[in-house]
Amino acid sequence: MKFLLDHDVPDDVAFTLESLGHEVTRLREALAVDSRDDEVLAYAGAQKLVLITCNRDDFLEAAKTISHAGLIVLVRRRSRALERAALVRLLDGAGETGIKGNINFA
Repeated sequence: MKFLLDHDVPDDVAFTLESLGHEVTRLREALAVDSRDDEVLAYAGAQKLVLITCNRDDFLEAAKTISHAGLIVLVRRRSRALERAALVRLLDGAGETGIKGNINFA
């Protein structure tokens, strides 16, 4: 799958996804640092990238009106390792069909 990581997603998540064979774009590589959330979600949708963010409230609201390729809200946990494990469990359990075009929490 192809992912866009929001600014608030730790870089180690990108490393984990890439090691699993996924394509990862960091937001700072694609858009201006001060891009609005609706612009980020629209960009991800246009590029067919599943957006991963820790910014639950703003993106859930934007997803109501903006077409997207999928949204994963990464829930903060006690450690980065637990966050990465939750994301991998989601990807393994939901598969591409459960992720694409849907809103998921990891």
